[in-house]
Amino acid sequence: MTIYKLNTFIICTLSALLFHGCTETYPLLTNTYEEAIVVEATITNELKYQEIKITKTARFEDENYLPESGAEVFITDDAGNQYKFKEDSEKYVSITEFQAVPERKYQLHINTKDGKSFESSPEYLTAVSPIQSLTTAVEIKDKAKGIAIRVNSFDASAKSKYYKYEYEETYKVVAPKWSSIKVTLDENDRFVFSQNSTDKIVCYANKKNTELLLTDTNNLTEDRVDFMVRFIDKQDYITTTRYSILVKQYIISLASYSYNTTLKKMAGSGNILAPNQPGLLLGNLKSVNNPSNKIVGYFDVASVSSERIYFNHNDLFPNELPPPYIVDCDQFCYGGEDEVPVPCTHKLPLLDDFVFGLITFHSSGTSHIYWVNAPCGDCTKIASNIKPTFWVD
Repeated sequence: MTIYKLNTFIICTLSALLFHGCTETYPLLTNTYEEAIVVEATITNELKYQEIKITKTARFEDENYLPESGAEVFITDDAGNQYKFKEDSEKYVSITEFQAVPERKYQLHINTKDGKSFESSPEYLTAVSPIQSLTTAVEIKDKAKGIAIRVNSFDASAKSKYYKYEYEETYKVVAPKWSSIKVTLDENDRFVFSQNSTDKIVCYANKKNTELLLTDTNNLTEDRVDFMVRFIDKQDYITTTRYSILVKQYIISLASYSYNTTLKKMAGSGNILAPNQPGLLLGNLKSVNNPSNKIVGYFDVASVSSERIYFNHNDLFPNELPPPYIVDCDQFCYGGEDEVPVPCTHKLPLLDDFVFGLITFHSSGTSHIYWVNAPCGDCTKIASNIKPTFWVD
């Protein structure tokens, strides 16, 4: 989650602030850098290859995460089992499939290639409470009308209480100004017209949530959840044709909920250079033999359930116009400075726009070629034309 980038930024920045004070001018370069391991680790009751992400804190001027490669990573339980992980791209993946089971303690172990050792506290699997339903409704949020997607669940035993959510949304993109004719350039930079492929008409885009989504039922008379996991403005294009969302519900421990709540407050404060600095956010991970070796993150053992729904914009707003497309799709042409009258809004030359893929052909007139912004005639500019295996029209 991108929230950890902010977390690492906070840690680096705090290191400098603690030594230089909060009233001095702070240059936006890291003068004092304190390295720490950053861990994102949740194993669940799903039988699957479990994944753990391990990186290092980044300096303010660093553009990307610093991966922690070459580490020995494994999980043990109190029944004597050991589950080893192997490095795979920017994460560590279990060599075998396994799942967390009730009444068993699990512990994460990390040995870095430079000799540092870390471990988590032993953790139990949380209570199991599946999602009962996902619902959609037209609601008003911050004075805007839109679609509220709510997750509902109920634990009659009242053992769940603390919830974290993730979602991945997928939506269909249909190019509104696709043309059966396409334009290419020959070796002399002259336009060549040919039959266009239909594989640029329909595409599918997806994205995951980046914010921490948390709720609890501690102050309720029963352990029942009615939580808005997503709000989509009525004018947001993503619901125009067809939209789907997969929601995952994690039951987490009180300690994990407290950690994530603090992390969310730190990320959402809007001013991490404020006088009230929270300091290093400690989770349930620690160095085995050297307290000066820093580690940030939390090892969760959580039960999880998931639910997917589909809907179209006109399911919730019947007889209303759909939202506008992602970009302006009015056609235009290129003309010279001396044209009288000037029928074209774009000035020559057009070759750069064409070569850089900013425009696609739309139609030909008596004296001009008409173009549209590239995504209007080619959906692959903003999405993938590979249909997801789960997709249902």
